[in-house]
Amino acid sequence: MRSVIAFFMLLPLVYREGGIRAMRTSILPSHIGRNVAHYVGQFAWLMGLTMIPLAQVIAIEFTAPIWVALMAAAFLGERLTWRKCMAILFGLAGVLLIVRPGSVPLDPGHLVVLGAAFVFAISFIMTKALTRSDSATKIIFWMLIIQSVIGLVPALKVWIWPSAAVWPWIFLIAFSGTFAHFCMAKALSYAEATLVMPMDYLRVPLSALLGYLLYTETIDGFTALGAALVLAGNLFNLRRPNGVRRSCPSL
Repeated sequence: MRSVIAFFMLLPLVYREGGIRAMRTSILPSHIGRNVAHYVGQFAWLMGLTMIPLAQVIAIEFTAPIWVALMAAAFLGERLTWRKCMAILFGLAGVLLIVRPGSVPLDPGHLVVLGAAFVFAISFIMTKALTRSDSATKIIFWMLIIQSVIGLVPALKVWIWPSAAVWPWIFLIAFSGTFAHFCMAKALSYAEATLVMPMDYLRVPLSALLGYLLYTETIDGFTALGAALVLAGNLFNLRRPNGVRRSCPSL
C-alpha cells in the first residue's frame, strides 16, 4: 500500500523531469536487484520485531552503516579516511548508549536482524551505483513499481482492508517512507556512501526527540550523551570530508 499510494505522490516530480517516458532506464536489472534486496531487508527487519526487543532490533540495525562503509571501499572504490571511520565509531557508540541493549543469550532474532542490516547495506550500495546513471526520481519511481509487484502476492494471502482510522497513518507512512528514500538517493548522488551513511545514525537521537515532543517520553542522560556522540561524529566527518586521507583502523 505504501508503494502504490506513494507512486501517485511522486508523479509531480516525475512530470517535472519529463513524464513517464523520461523514466525509462537502461539498467532495469540493477533496479530490480536493488529492490529485491531492500524488500528482503524490510521483511527480515519486521520479522525481527516479533522475535527480540525493539531496543536490540535498533542496535543491530545500525550496524548497516559499517557494512556500507566496508562494501563501498570494496566495490565502489571509496576510501575510508580516518574522519569517516571516526564518524562510524562515534555513531555506533552513540546508538549503543541510547538503546543500551542488555546482555542476553543469542536468539535467532538477532541473526535475522543482523541479516536485515547486511541486506540493507547491499541496497544502499546498489542505490549509490544507480545514481551514477539515473536520477533520484527515476530510482524511486522504479522502487515503487518493483516493490508493489514484489509485495502484491504475499499481501493478497493475508489481505484485510484497513479501518478508516488507519488510513491517515498509511498515507503518512507512504509519504515519509518514500521521500526519505528520495532524500537518501539524492544525497548519494552528491557524496560518497561512506560520507552519507554515518549520518543515518541521526535517526536515533531524532526519534528520541520526537518521542519527547509528541509522547512526553523522557530523555535520560544516556540518551543525551549518545545523541551528542552521534552529532559530534557527523560534524567531525563533514568538517573536512576531503581532508588528508589516512588508513582506517580496524573496525
